[in-house]
Amino acid sequence: MTVKEKCAYIKGLAEGLSLDESKPESRLISELISLVTDMADEIETAQNDIGELNEYVEELDHDLGDVESYVFDCDDDDCDCCDDDDDDWNECDDCDCDDCEGCDDDYYEIECPHCGETVCFEEGTEPEDMICPACNKKFSDAD
Repeated sequence: MTVKEKCAYIKGLAEGLSLDESKPESRLISELISLVTDMADEIETAQNDIGELNEYVEELDHDLGDVESYVFDCDDDDCDCCDDDDDDWNECDDCDCDDCEGCDDDYYEIECPHCGETVCFEEGTEPEDMICPACNKKFSDAD
């Protein structure tokens, strides 16, 4: 039973009692039933609004997924810098991918002292601590 249905049931019970409206107790019961009825209406409205908002949020989530797919996915299979498997570095020299940011503000380029490969590292990462993805040698071992 919904809240509104329970409200109607209680109201019917009170009417069946044939309460004397001149008594304060009867008036109190009548006012409480009126309050509960108003609350049931508000709850029903809120539940309907929540249902509509949930549907809207699901649509937004779906649309946002499309936007994320468009912005962050690279369709160029030959583009090494868009490789999702390795987040630590990007090769940017031969990237012709329009969807790829390559070395942007969050990355900086450095040349490997061992093999000469240009690689990108996240900003804030010390190159001495990194291993070159091309030759698998540590940058600090070049001394």
